[in-house]
Amino acid sequence: MNEERAVERVAARAVTVQRAGRIEDGACRHLLVWRAGPGWRMAGSGVLGGGLGERHWVLNAQVRAGYGRLDPAEHLAELAAAQGLSGPGTGLMTAAEVDACTWAEDGGATALATTGIGVPTWAAAPEAAAGIAGAAGAGYVPGTINILAVVPTPVSDAGLLNLLTTATEAKVQALLEAGYDCSGTPSDAVCVAVRTAGPGEPAEPFGGPRSLWGARLARAVHRAVLAGARADRERRAEWDGPPTHPATLPGCGCEDVLAGAPSPVPSGRGPSGRGPGAVVRARGAG
Repeated sequence: MNEERAVERVAARAVTVQRAGRIEDGACRHLLVWRAGPGWRMAGSGVLGGGLGERHWVLNAQVRAGYGRLDPAEHLAELAAAQGLSGPGTGLMTAAEVDACTWAEDGGATALATTGIGVPTWAAAPEAAAGIAGAAGAGYVPGTINILAVVPTPVSDAGLLNLLTTATEAKVQALLEAGYDCSGTPSDAVCVAVRTAGPGEPAEPFGGPRSLWGARLARAVHRAVLAGARADRERRAEWDGPPTHPATLPGCGCEDVLAGAPSPVPSGRGPSGRGPGAVVRARGAG
């Protein structure tokens, strides 16, 4: 019964992510917004609204390279208000190009990633490496890997936190398969959303990589990050940073960045791991 409800929700496509532009630091910079609405519980590490609890929206904002504000939570709250977002929500930041987000679905689980690997690092690095965000003259280094993963069924608190761990494990697996010698970047963030249980509705107790929804979420995150990591390497070989323009243009906004025909995972090392029912899309600056 629980899975039947999830299938019904998937048919209605619960995840619709919009893109908008705003003028900041002398250029138009884009952001992604999921207006989830009531009925969602989230766990995440976002600087705004991180932690575990009811959340109604997720915002992922692209900021300039060398972002220097010391109040990122307040900044994200301002951006959320400008988008008409209200109630509890969570906000993420990145210097990566959000237009180049990649996403994947697996059995009803959806994952969206914005991927910038300017500062690849291992989590357990020698102390001497701490605080190094790119040597002088190293060229274009801003990044961050931000992940939004959505499971359309109720999950217990413990299971939700396990899903967060599973998403992180899948991210690392994708980076290794893409040929990176790292576990991520120093500023990565993850947000996992699940449905709020209705009266008498049971919640899935597990979220590990061999649980039903943990396995689906892991495959979706893996595919989204793998596509994003390969595409990011290709972009960095061609330019010194995301393109900018001084004014907001009609193409800056998009009502549904997850719409459109599927795009193939960029070529590169490692298997894509695509299976039956899986969809991977890489969205450009359309």
